[in-house]
Amino acid sequence: MIVGVPREIKADEYRVAMLPVGVEELTQAGHKVLIETGAGLGSGIDDAQYQAVGASIIPNAAEVWASSDMVVKVKEPLEPEWAHLRPEKVLFTYFHFAADERLTTAIIESGITAIAYETLRDARGNLPLLTPMSEVAGRMSIQEGAKYLERPQEGRGILLAGVPGVAPAEVAILGGGVVGSNAAKVAAGLGATVRILDVNLDRLRYLDDIMPPNVTTLYSDRHTIRESIERADLVVGAVLITGARAPRLVHRNDLARMKTGSVIVDVAIDQGGCIETSRPTTHRAPTYVVDGVVHYCVTNMPGAVGRTSTYALCNVTLPYVLQLARLGWRSLAASDPGVAEGVNITGGRVTNRAVAQTFGLSYHPLDHEVRSVPGDGAGAVALASGRG
Repeated sequence: MIVGVPREIKADEYRVAMLPVGVEELTQAGHKVLIETGAGLGSGIDDAQYQAVGASIIPNAAEVWASSDMVVKVKEPLEPEWAHLRPEKVLFTYFHFAADERLTTAIIESGITAIAYETLRDARGNLPLLTPMSEVAGRMSIQEGAKYLERPQEGRGILLAGVPGVAPAEVAILGGGVVGSNAAKVAAGLGATVRILDVNLDRLRYLDDIMPPNVTTLYSDRHTIRESIERADLVVGAVLITGARAPRLVHRNDLARMKTGSVIVDVAIDQGGCIETSRPTTHRAPTYVVDGVVHYCVTNMPGAVGRTSTYALCNVTLPYVLQLARLGWRSLAASDPGVAEGVNITGGRVTNRAVAQTFGLSYHPLDHEVRSVPGDGAGAVALASGRG
C-alpha cells in the first residue's frame, strides 16, 4: 500500500501524522510512504530524518493525495483539500463531523472512506486515539485559562494559585472524563479550588478517591452548573458524547451569573462546544468576550505543543496504520469491531449513527458496506455481525 502524509494546513497546526519510526515500520513491511516536504518541521522533524528511513519526499500536497491509497493526517481536511478526495481512497484522521455539516457533506459527496480517530474504540471500549490529545487539551486548558485570567488578557487579574493571605482561583470543570480529570489534576496542583461535575456517579466516586483535597466532585445538573459557574473564575468545558454534538450545558443567559473577567475554555469546541456562546477560534486569535466573559475556543489546542502532541498521537495511531496498510480497511473492520466504529462515512453513506442523527441523514450500518472489492490491501471479508 502507498501511505501519504501531507503537511497540515490548519492555522497554527504544528503536528504531523507520522514519525520516522512509523515510516521505517511501514517500509520494512513492504509499503511505500510519501511525505510532503516540510510536513514534520512544526514538530522538529526534518525531511532528511524521513528520507533516512525510506520515505519519499514529495514537493506538494496534490501529488501526495493523488499517489496514495491511504492518507494519514492529524486534522480534518479543510476546504482547499476537498478537491483531492477520491472515492477509492482512505483518509485516517480526526474529523469531528458533528461540529461541521459542510465537511460532512463534502466527505459524503467525495465517496472517500473516512476513518475517524475520535470514534475508533479498543477492546475495552475506550477511545485510544482520542485519549492522548484529550490529555494534552485537558492540561493545556488550565495553562491557557491561567494566562487569560491575567488583566492584560481581559481577565479578572487573578493568579490561579493565589498567595498566602489571598484566596486561590475557583475552577469549575464540566465533565469528568479524560479532559476533565487532566484539567483537575493541573488546576489542583497549582493550588486552585476545583469543582468537577459529571452525571456518572461511578466516575465521580473514582475521581473523589484519586483527587487531592482541593477537588470537590459534584453531580451535574442545571442547578449545580449554574451555582458552579457563578462561583468560578475559570470554567472548563470538557464534555464528550462520542461522535455526536456536545450538549449545551451553559446557556447565553447563564453568563450574567458569571464574574466579569472570568474565563471559559471550551475544550468541547471540536464537537460544537458545550457553551451556547462558544464559536471556533484559532491560536492567533484565541479569545473573544461575551457579556464580560472571556471565551477561549481554539479547535486544535494540542497543535500549539506540536512536538509533545505528535509523539503522543503517533504512539497510538501507528499500530492501526500498520494494520490498515496490511489488511485493508474492510478486512480490519470485519475482524475488529472497534475499528468498525471508526469508519464514519464510506462510499457516500454515513455509517456512524451519531453523525447521521446530528444532521438528520440516513444511517447505514457498516455491515452493509463491508464487502470484498479490488484495491483494499490484502483482500476483504464480509462483516459477520451487525453493528447497528
